[in-house]
Amino acid sequence: MVTVKATHVVKPVEETPSMIMYVADIDQIYPIHTPTIYFYRSPNSFSSFPIMVEILKHSLSKALVIFYPFAGRLQWTHRNRVQLNCNSLGAHLLEAETDARIDDFAPDYRPTSAVRDLIPYVDYSRPIEDLPQVLVQLTKFSCGGVSLGLVLSHFLADGQSALHFISEWVRIARGEGPEYMPFLDRTVLMVQDEEEDLLPADHFDGSDYKQPPLMIGSLMNNIEESDVLMLRLSKEQIDKLRSKANEEKKRLGDLDRGFTRFEVVAGHMWRTASKARKHIETQETALRVVVNFRNRVKPPLPKFFFGNAVLPVVVSSTSGELVSMPLSYVASKIRAATEKVTDEYVKRATVFLSNQEDLSQWRYLHVINGSNQGVFYGNPNMDITSWLTLPHNEGGTDFGWGEEDHFGPGALGFDGKSFILSDKSRSGSAVVALRLQVTHIQDFKTFFYEDFLN
Repeated sequence: MVTVKATHVVKPVEETPSMIMYVADIDQIYPIHTPTIYFYRSPNSFSSFPIMVEILKHSLSKALVIFYPFAGRLQWTHRNRVQLNCNSLGAHLLEAETDARIDDFAPDYRPTSAVRDLIPYVDYSRPIEDLPQVLVQLTKFSCGGVSLGLVLSHFLADGQSALHFISEWVRIARGEGPEYMPFLDRTVLMVQDEEEDLLPADHFDGSDYKQPPLMIGSLMNNIEESDVLMLRLSKEQIDKLRSKANEEKKRLGDLDRGFTRFEVVAGHMWRTASKARKHIETQETALRVVVNFRNRVKPPLPKFFFGNAVLPVVVSSTSGELVSMPLSYVASKIRAATEKVTDEYVKRATVFLSNQEDLSQWRYLHVINGSNQGVFYGNPNMDITSWLTLPHNEGGTDFGWGEEDHFGPGALGFDGKSFILSDKSRSGSAVVALRLQVTHIQDFKTFFYEDFLN
């Protein structure tokens, strides 16, 4: 049982610009807050819980001066879009305690409902103008450890921008001051009229924004009881997957660069899911991944651009093809999909989204309200997000009381949603966090490691 003892409104410690800020159409399809969780097993003895709360409050008030969009509130426009009112209403910081121990969550720290209780709840039934963009919960365990649960508005920041905010907040908390200032001009993602006129009209078909396939014979999304599993891949296992896929590729005469960790692990996960779900051969299936385009546009976005600089791409196949073809084939399909994200593609996608009257069909509305509205990549599909290349702070997320023992996603919102994370405890290794229908979990575990036994 987690009990919230107090809630603090943390506003910027200094005056910040008061303005209406543009939210790009690319940002508009992410209406949720992204939850993450940090566990600190043994905080420094001099850092009592009240002192830790004061450290967070004081440093956050300073961080919100630099990242002042996070202190604002969203509001709807007449086109069913959102814009940001930079009104300095601030973030929410919750103090909580629980009779649980960190050992109740270790060693895998699966993002279950118990972990979700350690993260601030966002009440999406309230008007959007009332919702903070940043909520923080510091929870004290009976064993003396603490957890830090964060939810950050995905309307305003992708993973790279979110970690930039956190890293600067951490530096401020340790008394070091900010290091890299964010680039806050979001209008750099706007496509100018003269640019749009030069874009070939037939070079973007919107296929990455079509609704994913349903199970054969179904008229709606197949929503059943699901649970989260955490599976580890050692560096040796990942190297074995890469070697296997690269050797297959060379035998086919393809001498292009070797596959990345993400390409082979994501391909292996997609194939494994089709096996575990026992699809018939003709079942259509889609894999959705997001691509960071910061260095793919011309000119590249400023290094510390603050916002969403990711676009979804979709890879399609049939389950029969996935299972029967070698891993190199599946990894190649994933590579082809991600490599199409060029400067022209980003501009075309921006124009495509800006021309849509209603963007709700691509928003994760089922995560918010449990409805069948919006995009859903559950069975027979998958949604895989890679955190393998996200920047990490030196010394971890040490606010002054020691480095965290664990960092990971705080929730996986639907069947088929997954993350590939770096395994902090073992260099070159990875952790797969995946939500799957309960009836398929055991088979997925079995098939997932099958290739490494051959």
